[in-house]
Amino acid sequence: MDIETKLRRVIRDIPDFPKPGIVFKDLTPILKDPALCIEITDTFCEKIKPFAPDALVALDSRGFWFGLMVSTKLGIPMIPIRKEGKLPYKTIAKEYALEYGSSKVEMHIDALQPGWKVLIHDDLLATGGTAEAASQLVTEQNASVCAYAFMVELKMLQGREKLLPFSPHLISLVGY
Repeated sequence: MDIETKLRRVIRDIPDFPKPGIVFKDLTPILKDPALCIEITDTFCEKIKPFAPDALVALDSRGFWFGLMVSTKLGIPMIPIRKEGKLPYKTIAKEYALEYGSSKVEMHIDALQPGWKVLIHDDLLATGGTAEAASQLVTEQNASVCAYAFMVELKMLQGREKLLPFSPHLISLVGY
């Protein structure tokens, strides 16, 4: 059975969460299956390797679930991008729009080297706001986005479109 089929069997829909009308894709059941987690990590590594990233940027917080395992297996650094106020050292920040208001993500000012090719990873691509903000942080550090990797892509929200100016390469293991 392929990875997409396995993920579709495990990911559960939670209707009306976090508010009425939204069907939330709950990925936490994946974490109960160590063999599936290893297969996800291996699949990401296989698909990411051709892009030869110098670093993997993982988005707070569910991007950390597989981000560290993938970066470790590829032998590259994992750089966390966190919500505002969560990193202890000097940071640069980028604000992005939410449905009702805005939020901000940050990374350490010394996290990336100029010229690095960076892969941006998160658990799920929805509207693309967080990944777009991360891409802006990467480019502001004189690095480039070589590709994106998401476990799930919610295609109807067209987040991919926001990311095209940074990189045309996007990996998603399952799409809805």
